[in-house]
Amino acid sequence: MEKSAIPVVMTIAGSDPIAGAGIQADLKTLTTLGVYGVSVVTAITAQNTSGIQRIMPLLPDLVASQIDSILMEVETQVWKTGMLATAEIAGVIGQKLQEYGPKILIIDPVLKAGDGTPLLTPEGIKALKEVLLPCAYLVTPNIGEAEILAEIEINDQAGMREACRKLYQLGVKNVLLKGGHLPGPAIDLLYDGKDFREYFSERIPKDAHGTGCTFTAAIAAELAKGKGLIEAVSIAKEYISSLLHHGFAWRGDKYLMFHSFPLLREAQRYTLVQEILAALELLQGEAIGDLIPEVQSNLGLALPDACGVEDVLAIPGRIIRLGKSITWIKPPAFGTSQHIARIILTVLRYDPQKRAVMNIRYSPEIIRAGEQLKLRIGSFSRDQEPGEIKDQEGKSLEWGVSRAIEELGMVPDLIYDTGGWGKEAMIRVIGKDARDVASKVIALHKERLRGIKE
Repeated sequence: MEKSAIPVVMTIAGSDPIAGAGIQADLKTLTTLGVYGVSVVTAITAQNTSGIQRIMPLLPDLVASQIDSILMEVETQVWKTGMLATAEIAGVIGQKLQEYGPKILIIDPVLKAGDGTPLLTPEGIKALKEVLLPCAYLVTPNIGEAEILAEIEINDQAGMREACRKLYQLGVKNVLLKGGHLPGPAIDLLYDGKDFREYFSERIPKDAHGTGCTFTAAIAAELAKGKGLIEAVSIAKEYISSLLHHGFAWRGDKYLMFHSFPLLREAQRYTLVQEILAALELLQGEAIGDLIPEVQSNLGLALPDACGVEDVLAIPGRIIRLGKSITWIKPPAFGTSQHIARIILTVLRYDPQKRAVMNIRYSPEIIRAGEQLKLRIGSFSRDQEPGEIKDQEGKSLEWGVSRAIEELGMVPDLIYDTGGWGKEAMIRVIGKDARDVASKVIALHKERLRGIKE
């Protein structure tokens, strides 16, 4: 048996043909988070987001043979169990634990499916409690699973804490009780036999398939990489939140998670940086310095499906005038401009294809140039801004951009205002990407100069 240069996690669970849960979800999660996943199948299921239609547990000796085959050739840092199906399979895993002694065992006690279908027999639950939990480093039940294992009813935080204590008494070293099924804030509790640690997270109202499997697999990945348990749980929660935010509707209100989304996001981030640098160089080559306002300019570009300021790329320190040209001091970065990001995020609510904005100075000549170019133009007046909006930091531009779009009935190419008390008049150039915006800015610059000469 050889030790891999990459951490190896073994997942022991049922198969899910729709690949949102079980073995398939585990392997995708492990790969995304940078560890190598090996798998032991305990049961074949016919299931989808509607529920489970059929289950066929594998023979216990076949489960044992899968474990042996893996461990003949590779050392595993972490074992993670999911659906076990029968007491016999749970017993075989217990025997292999004694034989091979993994460093870390994580148990995701999958007792029943979302539609209520039992996934572990009553005898299997008994074996889980008596044979596997005493060997476990961590168990990760949800409220329903904890009620069955701890044999108590859980209605609030006090009930969660009592369940954690009872589960700890079964021999497991750490209990992570997921509180998402209780009303109110989504709070998970981590208990090590002495102290409780609370993990708060945003409640995301999506009925997503396989969240429990994915969450536990993410913890397993981080532990295999050498992270401590507290940090591993935090990273796993961030991972699952990102998947829920960007999950896709599969059937009606049922969602599937795209487990490799973080890898896609990193690739998109790299691509956007290259795009915005190319657009800046294009602008720099056209001597557009006289379009830069007193407060300077910025060029922002949002990731697809951007959710917040952290998903918008812009220029730290802004774009500054340098004679007739422009320059910038720092390279593009995400989350650096609240101002331009708020404009883009507002535009995205109306048209997800328009992901880039640049602000330039206002003048009637530039607006006339836009009209000559047949650009769509919207505007708003700061005099009409409601008092309650003025009192909220950062809300003025959201209000103004929304008003201009709604009055026009579409997202225009330009949105301008003529300023107000302490506010410089400004034009926002909107496009589908950074190059599109740069091309419009250059066209405005050239048309304006042509108009002046005439």
